[in-house]
Formats: sequence, structure tokens, C-alpha cells
Amino acid sequence: MSKVEDFLTKAEEQEIVGAIGKAEKNTSGEIRVHIEKQTSMAAIDRAMEVFRTLNMENTQERNGVIIYVAVKSKQFAIYGDKGINEKVADDFWNCTKDAMQNHFQHGNFKQGLIDGILNAGEQLQKYFPYADGDTDELSNEISMGE
Repeated sequence: MSKVEDFLTKAEEQEIVGAIGKAEKNTSGEIRVHIEKQTSMAAIDRAMEVFRTLNMENTQERNGVIIYVAVKSKQFAIYGDKGINEKVADDFWNCTKDAMQNHFQHGNFKQGLIDGILNAGEQLQKYFPYADGDTDELSNEISMGE
């Protein structure tokens, strides 16, 4: 795979964007996916860097989550903002990571991302339930790096 754009088809991208919308219907939390070719850093450190670059800390409840994937490096990470981390246990994202890892190991990247997104939405709902008047504070579109 020479370009990050080849990682998912356009139809798969739209399914993932749809999953983000579905996951966010039950929570005030915000979920984004960022895909890039590779990273020379630890995936979690790069996820935190991309999180800031995308201004994801600008949510009212500081409850944004990024699912970061470095395709060629075969790494991924899930990073949640301060509002989430203040309320949850350290292993909060482990079940989401495990579900994704299983799909990724079998080359099923689209389903891994969809399952991760939906699981993240379910987890966020416990701490950040959807309330009337909630607005979609961050784009649901997949962001892509080099």
C-alpha cells in the first residue's frame, strides 16, 4: 500500500463516518478517526499530537476521542481528552483496543474501526450521555496525514 488513501475505499470511509454519527447519537462525546502512513513516535504520543493539531480539546466537556492509525507502521492508539480521563479507569479503552486489534490482525481494517467507534460510543455514553441540545462539535470526517 503506497498511499494512505489506499487504506480504505471511499465506500468504507463513508461506512466509518456513518458509524461515528451512530456512536455519537447516544453520547455528548466526540469521536474522530485519523489515518496516516507511518509514525516514528509511539502511537499514543502521535495520537496526542494529532488530537491537538485537530483542535479536539475544544469541546465543551473535554470529551473528544481520537482513534489514530499509522498504516505502514502497523500501529494504532486511542486517546481521550481530559474530561474523559478524569472520570474513567486507566484501562478504560482496553476492550475497544482489543476488539480493533483482533480485526486488524486479520486485515479487516474497516470492521475494526467500526467496532472500535461503536464500542467507544457505548463506553462514552456511561459518562457523557446525550442530552437535548447537544451539538456535533467536531467533524465526523476521517482526517488523513501523509
